[in-house]
Amino acid sequence: MVEFLALLQQLPPVQALKSSFFAYPVVNALHIVSIGTLWSSVLLMDLRILGAFSELPYKPFTRLLRRVALIAFCGAVLTGFSMFAIKATEYAAMPVFLAKMALILLAAANFLLFLRLGGKDGKGEDSRKIRIPAVLSIFLWSGVVLAGRFIGFL
Repeated sequence: MVEFLALLQQLPPVQALKSSFFAYPVVNALHIVSIGTLWSSVLLMDLRILGAFSELPYKPFTRLLRRVALIAFCGAVLTGFSMFAIKATEYAAMPVFLAKMALILLAAANFLLFLRLGGKDGKGEDSRKIRIPAVLSIFLWSGVVLAGRFIGFL
């Protein structure tokens, strides 16, 4: 695995990103914007499920935010992988990076649980069953953001 990660770091696009005065800060900024957008849209959806913003119609509100979250997630994955590739061997050995990846997997599993319990398209709007995944989602995605910030400082 270490060999693969070392090879990844040597790819020409990765080296170009690493050596560019402009590209890396742009990718980094886009990652921060993507994460912020993802976290904000998830938080607003979860708060709506928990009863906030009840004057807003559930289906259109959550449908819009789910689309925004999906686009932001894709942006975060693309930019995050680009930044990871620069120091892949170093990041892969960091417990906080591994924790962030685990939290993302748990958040994805939690989302699938949410859909299974009736959260898709408002079927379960009034269901107490989807409140647990909503609360878990807030904590999991907050943990992802926090772990991500620690990566930059370790």
